[in-house]
Amino acid sequence: MGESRLCSARGAGLSQQESLAKGLAGAIGGGGFIAERSFRQADRIRVNDRIRAREIRVVDEEGGQLGVMPPFEAIKMARERGLDLVEISPTADPPVCKITDYGKYLYQTNKKAHEQRKHQKGSQLKEVKFRPATAEHDYQVRKNQILKFLGEGHKVKAMIFHRGREMAHQEVGRAKMQRLLQEIADQALVELGPRMEANVLMALLAPKRGGGASPKPAPATAPAGAQS
Repeated sequence: MGESRLCSARGAGLSQQESLAKGLAGAIGGGGFIAERSFRQADRIRVNDRIRAREIRVVDEEGGQLGVMPPFEAIKMARERGLDLVEISPTADPPVCKITDYGKYLYQTNKKAHEQRKHQKGSQLKEVKFRPATAEHDYQVRKNQILKFLGEGHKVKAMIFHRGREMAHQEVGRAKMQRLLQEIADQALVELGPRMEANVLMALLAPKRGGGASPKPAPATAPAGAQS
């Protein structure tokens, strides 16, 4: 008898789950957009009759102030112009709404977000490595890499690796780092360092804004008579 009651309880629970699933499927099938729209950006922007505030501050397409009024008055004004009422600042007090073309507004909003993501993705941290005994030719190549990265808007971590006995003569690596920072001072802003981290002398560099046009990178081959 105990097993019979247990099976009956399980059957009842299963029936409730099936009923709930059928009801949800019916709602989606009937409305067609309840679950589908919940994750789209357009669904997070209130427009026209979906604006719920009692009073809103209204601006026109050019940003002109039209005053504070109930949403239905603003919607009427928008429809008379063949436009929509779009809530652009829901957290303001009162919320700010704009009379504009909703499709155009959504396009511009998505475009701006895409540009921001593109800029964030384009800016990266690059690493350029030296040794205290890096030869002049290789030093110039690496310096030009840093100038190139900075010119493209990237941050650069310049690193001088010390090995073995080089740790006993860290002044050699510091002199090379100091020379590097002096030669790229017009294009680089030192955000961090130079400082030693274990056996690495590093400096974090960022593009210098408003520093004028960047000169052409120095030739990789050192001129005759140049010193290392």
